Amino acid sequence: MSALSSVLEAGHRELVGAFEDFVRRELVPLAGELPPETDVVPADLRDYVRTRSAKLGFYAGDYPEALGGADMPMVAVVLLHHAAGRSGCLLAPYALANAEGPSPILRFGTEEQIKRYLVPLVRAEATRCLALTEPGTGSDAFALTTTARQDEATGEWVLNGHKTFVSNADRADFAVVVARVGDEGPTAFVAPMDTPGLRVGQRYVGMSGEPVFEMLLTDARLPADAVVGGVGAAMGDTMDSLSRGRIVVAAMCNGIAEHALKLGVDYARQRVAFGSTIGSFQHVQEHLVTSKADLEAAKLLTLACARQLDEGEASPENAALAKLTASETAVRVVDRALRVHGANGWLRGHPLERLYRHVRMMTIIEGTSEIQKVIIARAMGLG
Repeated sequence: MSALSSVLEAGHRELVGAFEDFVRRELVPLAGELPPETDVVPADLRDYVRTRSAKLGFYAGDYPEALGGADMPMVAVVLLHHAAGRSGCLLAPYALANAEGPSPILRFGTEEQIKRYLVPLVRAEATRCLALTEPGTGSDAFALTTTARQDEATGEWVLNGHKTFVSNADRADFAVVVARVGDEGPTAFVAPMDTPGLRVGQRYVGMSGEPVFEMLLTDARLPADAVVGGVGAAMGDTMDSLSRGRIVVAAMCNGIAEHALKLGVDYARQRVAFGSTIGSFQHVQEHLVTSKADLEAAKLLTLACARQLDEGEASPENAALAKLTASETAVRVVDRALRVHGANGWLRGHPLERLYRHVRMMTIIEGTSEIQKVIIARAMGLG
């Protein structure tokens, strides 16, 4: 059965095929050496996957060749993230830039900042973290209490505040910290992780996946040129970054959903009960056919949103719509696939058991489903 979304994929099949071959040939054997219950991949293995992928031209492929990227359009990036999720390989997502990789915020940096910070990220020679969320803000991300003031005597910036849910903070080379500068509004700063007064605090472990951390800033001093994109510019720059990130998350969710659906279909074709394969039962068919329809709709929406971005017509509300649809679809598809498997899918070590815990996170990262609805509602003139 040919997927409807294939009409938007035609121009990038060779690229996606090369990536899938890399995953199958190199990453699947490495992942096979990990214990079945593994949730957190060892740091040295993550580093290897990133650098190897960068050498092959997949990692951070949407960045310019001059920076070490491959000048890929967003549609191609979406298809690669989809392929990573669809592979079912635990290592495949690390072959593509995520929270630790280059940030679109740094595109607005000075020539020196781009050379010093962005280029090493694109080439997978360094990692970063984004310190935006605070304990009292959550989804209201720009209601910041973290402050930055400029020392009139030295020109240095002095930052004070408390950040939370910071991915990769324990291994990052530097952080992009968003703080409020008086009445000027949110401002992004680049802060090396060894900055005096910057400390990584508590480690939080969730249902699955990598841990996240708190970050404490106590009179952390940064040079005058640490500002990225200008004082007060972080809201617009960060929203642009979030929109791109939401499209990528949508693609990841679609890949996960496709993998889960395949597991469900394969099992329904093989499992025999009451003298027939369970795929012949209408309740099982309902789970799988509904999942197929939901998945195709999510894929089409995500690819259309990526193409719109490539054509310079991107909008935050469409990115929110893609992320909302794809992430909620992935949760439902994984749940239905587990229902088809019954107790076998529930057992620790089964791929669906891990996906069931992992996919719930996708409705939270890059903005909760509820926040995506707020963005969409406002675009509709509501509230």
